[in-house]
Amino acid sequence: MRAMWCDPTILRNTSPRSLGAALRGRRFEEPTRHGKWLMCWTDGPALLLHFGMTGELVWSGDEPQRHRWDRLALRFREGGELRYRNMRKLGGVWLAHDVLEASLAMGPLGPDALTVRPKEFRERLAHRRGGAKATLMDQSFVAGVGNLIADETLWQARLHPRRRIDSMSSEERDRLFDAMHSVLRRAVDGHDYVARRRSWLTHVRGQPGARCPRCRTPLARTVAAGRTTYLCPRCQAG
Repeated sequence: MRAMWCDPTILRNTSPRSLGAALRGRRFEEPTRHGKWLMCWTDGPALLLHFGMTGELVWSGDEPQRHRWDRLALRFREGGELRYRNMRKLGGVWLAHDVLEASLAMGPLGPDALTVRPKEFRERLAHRRGGAKATLMDQSFVAGVGNLIADETLWQARLHPRRRIDSMSSEERDRLFDAMHSVLRRAVDGHDYVARRRSWLTHVRGQPGARCPRCRTPLARTVAAGRTTYLCPRCQAG
């Protein structure tokens, strides 16, 4: 990296001067993802990015001019600039000098929700007693499920967001796993975008007068796991 610019309000555990000094002259390796985190290791420290609800990466070759929501810009010796853009600043940027610092910054994370296997998922569910949506969104259970993905997963699995895990049958738990993997795969293939497929809840989620794409029942809006939640009261009967 040749140079760096950043909005100080997006930095969570460092300063612009310290971040620039740590990364300048370093070469980035292939980044890795775990849950909602992107870990960008160099031949020294790591840049940790959390995208929140509105974060994304933008390459200067696609958009030559910086945007007012760009919070971090990395300029490379080979040319070009990679920008971290985040309208609402709900994510952030961390600096980690080693694996331990990276782990402490990211907090306790369960296995990645997209790569966890069915057996491990069922084993982890066996120790849970709370509601379905709260469990899915607990990053220490599995990492990577946010509010939109949780709602879509539960709608596809035909499970009420507040349905207790310990009341689910084996078949319902398998449906939950299959739906989660299907939704996440589509989101990752779409560059972290939950596609508004016509047959999905997200196609009509939040729209006035929205009806269930499956049975045409008017959607209900409630709060589950502390988050605004949409569901079909018929398909996802409590």
